Amino acid sequence: MARVVVTGSADGLGQMAARLMVDAGHRVVLHARSRERAAQALAAVPGAEAAVIGDLSSIDATCQVAEQVNQLGAFDAVIHNAGIGYREPHRLTVDGIASVFAVNTLAPYILTMRIHRPRRLVYLSSGMHRGAAVELTDLTWSERAWNGASAYAESKLHDVILAFAVARLWPDVLSNALEPGWVATKMGGPGAPDDMEAAPRTQVWLASSDDPQALVSGKYFYHLKARAANPEASDPAIQQQLLQACARISGVALAT
Repeated sequence: MARVVVTGSADGLGQMAARLMVDAGHRVVLHARSRERAAQALAAVPGAEAAVIGDLSSIDATCQVAEQVNQLGAFDAVIHNAGIGYREPHRLTVDGIASVFAVNTLAPYILTMRIHRPRRLVYLSSGMHRGAAVELTDLTWSERAWNGASAYAESKLHDVILAFAVARLWPDVLSNALEPGWVATKMGGPGAPDDMEAAPRTQVWLASSDDPQALVSGKYFYHLKARAANPEASDPAIQQQLLQACARISGVALAT
């Protein structure tokens, strides 16, 4: 039995993954951005152990989420599921950062560095990351003209870079990324064509399975199968540059 935190589990794929794990007998802690959403999440996932609360668009609130998780004790896995989609307009957070970067890139970095190290880390990416180029000079979109699809694709590439960097730097942790498919969630939209039932299974498998194919690190998956990722994600120099940038922007030091 595993003990797992799932960020962004008030609805969508995070909630679906949480339900699957609870049904399988695992201990699950949910996450939502507000008390109201946390209550809704707990009602929707009967058997969940607890819910931590915090808006991941805020650096301070994300640090507080990590502290709440740590106060609950040790965990076997963290699923970094929370995210903002490609249709997001150019919104600035309380820290003056584009919200897509703050939630999709910076929050997983902060939580990775601040939550006591679990045995497994799972990062949700997207097939759109393959079309993204590494842009490290304007991560926060403060200088470029806004393009929601590009900002989203870049952030999902960042998630793969982060997963692969952690796999390289922390050999005692199984750290992987995945794409759940383009499915009809609030983020994906009603016309998304992929299999909704299959969408949450890979993150559950990577977080809790004893299948030898899941007990790997530094890999990228789609529907329980290894798949090639953007090759830039495997470059140690790019990994280090992203980690250093996230540390500088967030004020949260890189844990070694």
